[in-house]
Amino acid sequence: MGSKRDKQKQAWNEKKTTKADSNKDKDTVSYDTDEIIDEAERILHGSVDEVKYALRYWHPYDLAVVYRHVNLSKRSRLLEVLEVGQLTEMIRELNPDLQLESFQMLGRNRAAEVLNRMDNDDLADMMAAVSVEEQEFLLSLMEREESDTVRRLMTYEPETAGGLMTNRYVWFYERYTVREAVEKVKAFAEMTKNVHYLYVVNEQKRLVGTLTYRELVLAPETDTIQSLMNEKVISVTVDTDQEEVARLFEQYDFLSMPVVDPDDKLLGIVTVDDVIDVLREEAHEDINKLSATDKTIDFRTNPFTAARRRLPWLIMLLFLGLVSGSIISWFEGTLQQVVALTFFMPMIAGMTGNTGTQSLAVVIRGLASEHLDKGTVTRLLWRELFVGLIIGTVCGTAVALVAGIWQGSLALGLVVGCSLFLTVIIGTMAGTVIPILLYKLNADPAVASGPLITTLNDIFSLTVYFGTATLFLSYLI
Repeated sequence: MGSKRDKQKQAWNEKKTTKADSNKDKDTVSYDTDEIIDEAERILHGSVDEVKYALRYWHPYDLAVVYRHVNLSKRSRLLEVLEVGQLTEMIRELNPDLQLESFQMLGRNRAAEVLNRMDNDDLADMMAAVSVEEQEFLLSLMEREESDTVRRLMTYEPETAGGLMTNRYVWFYERYTVREAVEKVKAFAEMTKNVHYLYVVNEQKRLVGTLTYRELVLAPETDTIQSLMNEKVISVTVDTDQEEVARLFEQYDFLSMPVVDPDDKLLGIVTVDDVIDVLREEAHEDINKLSATDKTIDFRTNPFTAARRRLPWLIMLLFLGLVSGSIISWFEGTLQQVVALTFFMPMIAGMTGNTGTQSLAVVIRGLASEHLDKGTVTRLLWRELFVGLIIGTVCGTAVALVAGIWQGSLALGLVVGCSLFLTVIIGTMAGTVIPILLYKLNADPAVASGPLITTLNDIFSLTVYFGTATLFLSYLI
């Protein structure tokens, strides 16, 4: 397990890579990265006013792409000409190392202005990914109230609702009138760019209801918030796992969700943009595990680091592969008498591994999106068993006919066909049962990776294949 800082840095390196460009100015950017960079470098040679005008509608993501790819002098030029609002959004799109570099290049006053405008949850994420000395440097530039909020957010684990939440939201007391609530929304509108839902608390600051912005502005000014609010509130606690938070967003189509403490006191909200990042990170993590690389490896990873991360799994699979070799040696006598059996070994092993991997993918996807209870498990097992029976029957019959005609031996065709029928069922059930068992044992089912299932199925398939051939050897020779 890596440290909290390592986890956060890894997460930040994966974030912000597929955002859509909302810019519509035909004279500014294209969707090709190289063209964006070339256009930006041409623009940056102009005067300050010319650069400001040319970049005024550029999307922050595109500006961040440019910042990552240009040299230090052009980065400095970019930081110099951008307006504070645009600059703040651009820096938000960078990874922690480049964020720190940009703040160091901005100078204290301009850096402080940007830091105080950034969302506190984004700042907490960034702080968790840099050194303590760098944290103190950045926090010292901020207003006291803002820095205290960031320090508090940094105390929460990064993969929880507390680690995702922001304190920039609008709340009212239930005793407020609509007029008072609207005035508060106006007062805080500048700092709350995503006013999706409005939150209602009682005198003890406990969350008691929600209402939408539309419901507020359409209500009579003299109505009380208590009479308008929806009292059935779905919330999460600060220690709720981020996967559970993402699941709730998916189920209820939320744009934001309140985060409370054990006493139901409102602490912050999680917004949908952070949940999208969570879903992307979890998908990357599961893909890595399914491919037996376990940790994130990207184009920037050192070759030795990449090899070290892959080796543990591969060494284990290497020794499991030796078991397959031992099985062949155990049935050496059968192979010597019926050499034609070797022709079908790759097909038997490959089909078994393929069906197991397909079942594994189905189960992993199901576990990620559904609650698994006894009834669900039973239905899933029966379904996959019938799937295996159908696939095994079709493929087994086909290969039996091909083998029998090709080798001119009905007995050989039946042995190959029956073996494939049995091994497809075994492979399908192995790909289903293993991740479910890991799930029930509170282990991550994604560790039942494709290579592991394939290797185990190689062992099963060769044992069944040669065992069946040995059993009917007298009919084959």
